[in-house]
Amino acid sequence: MRALESALTHQRLHHAYLFTGTRGVGKTTLARIIAKALNCETGVTATPCGRCPACTEIDAGRFVDLIELDAASNTQVDNMRELLENALYAPTAGRYKVYIIDEVHMLSRNAFNAMLKTLEEPPAHVKFILATTDPQKIPVTVLSRCLQFNLKLIPQQQIRARLQHILAAESVHFEPAALPLIARAAQGSLRDALSLLDQAIAHGGGGVTADSARAMLGAVGQDHLHALLRALLEHDGAALLAEADRMAERSLSFDAALQDLASLLHRLVLAQTVPDSIGEDDPDHAVLGELAAGIAPDDLQLYYQIAIQGRGDLGLAPDEYAGFTMTLLRMLAFAPAEQRSPKGAPPSATARPATRAASAAPAPESKKNRSDDAWPELVEKLGLTAMTLELAKHSELVARDASRIELRIAQTHQQLLDGPYQERLKAALEKHFGARLRLVIRVADHAGGSPAAIASREKQRQHSQASAAIEQDPFVRELLENFDGRVVDSSIKPVQ
Repeated sequence: MRALESALTHQRLHHAYLFTGTRGVGKTTLARIIAKALNCETGVTATPCGRCPACTEIDAGRFVDLIELDAASNTQVDNMRELLENALYAPTAGRYKVYIIDEVHMLSRNAFNAMLKTLEEPPAHVKFILATTDPQKIPVTVLSRCLQFNLKLIPQQQIRARLQHILAAESVHFEPAALPLIARAAQGSLRDALSLLDQAIAHGGGGVTADSARAMLGAVGQDHLHALLRALLEHDGAALLAEADRMAERSLSFDAALQDLASLLHRLVLAQTVPDSIGEDDPDHAVLGELAAGIAPDDLQLYYQIAIQGRGDLGLAPDEYAGFTMTLLRMLAFAPAEQRSPKGAPPSATARPATRAASAAPAPESKKNRSDDAWPELVEKLGLTAMTLELAKHSELVARDASRIELRIAQTHQQLLDGPYQERLKAALEKHFGARLRLVIRVADHAGGSPAAIASREKQRQHSQASAAIEQDPFVRELLENFDGRVVDSSIKPVQ
């Protein structure tokens, strides 16, 4: 609103303003403030006094030179013509005649045409302030004659602060934990927040408590969401479904649950990336810190993607419960294989079938403590996934004994050391050997003995053999010699 303040301060006034934005963000309220700024007895100012007759009458809705029109109820051209005929007369009590036309996009085409002439050549004493939630429906000829301001959604923190101020002024008892629920449900609209606040006061018997607000909104408590994430962290499918059942018993909205779960995952990513973004005064500061420390960043990204995708799929599911639980089970299925196995069930479905079958029962002690496996073969047996697998594949075994494994990795792949993947590789090795190990990974100029390097050399060898075989083929040689052909090297695929 800096442009409006500057215009009022320097007396550079436009004849028509257009405020756009969703419902409840203050379009009409701002229009009335501008009407006070234009007609305040202290002069045209960006800070009207609020005490003079003009300001008080505008607040009370009885200022004769402020004309408000609801375009949704007065769409016809006759209403607009009558309004504009009165615009020719000088203001009665104020400095300017101010016309506030709300929901202006509802006017008919003829009504817009009737207004256009006055917008082109307005009297000096007339100011138009138009408000709409749908500016796309306003003719371009009208838009081009207005200064347009888009009012953004009101941040939840501001809504929460305003609700707290109102409750304190009205001496209404409230629990601070209830206000974020109402602010979030308002979705950026202060008007909706005030309506929800009235409803919450009635629902709470004269006060606003977190439990009553949550029950009124059908909101999912953070405790449920924290329990779901802990079950995912523990890879406990039974606990995951039990929590979903408890939510179903309370008739909580699963669509809202996935929305709130995605919001929580977003906050956890922020806590990992920018720890100061979660203030110590946040009631969930401790639990957010615990979860952020326990869940790997790439897992949070995966869970977030599954949550928002699952929310979109709810309408396609047999019912909301099935859609919600399938989303949770999808998160469980894609959890890293090196996490612990689900209680009472085989390990993660992301492990290779052979690895899963081998892990279902404890291996003989002689098998678990074998130390004669070559590193590439050992990597295949660990059941690693994603970036942890990439770290192992690009590492070369340097030394190994009963309590220590030393690897080296080329400088070109040292970025794999930045994440939590070393700890995951260490955990997988300890599980394989059945003993505590110290894992050391050093950066070197090259790691020619890594599984990835060995596989690359083998692939190149096979490619060279296939290329030589093609070039020695009599038919190919005849094509090359007689038809000026050539062999496209990238098209050669060795037979597997």
